[in-house]
Amino acid sequence: MNSDTITGTTSDLSGKLKEGLGNAIGDKSLQTEGAADQLSGTVQKTYGQAKDAVEDNIRPVIDYVRQFSKERPFTAAAVAGVLGIALINTLRGK
Repeated sequence: MNSDTITGTTSDLSGKLKEGLGNAIGDKSLQTEGAADQLSGTVQKTYGQAKDAVEDNIRPVIDYVRQFSKERPFTAAAVAGVLGIALINTLRGK
């Protein structure tokens, strides 16, 4: 869990509290502010969760590629060259 997830959860919770308080005292602006805080908290929390998912899934692949490149530099260069040519041909429409 990263800081974005924690901050988003906190904003979401505070928004729920503001909206509940606004409902209790009949303050429409406090209700609206609470709903806005909930929305921004949900967005930030979702961003943090996505960041965690990318970190958990992509980081091992990057580490493997780095290790492979250190152990077999010529093979890694050949693979990179082939992938580069394939990418160029794909972009050119061949």
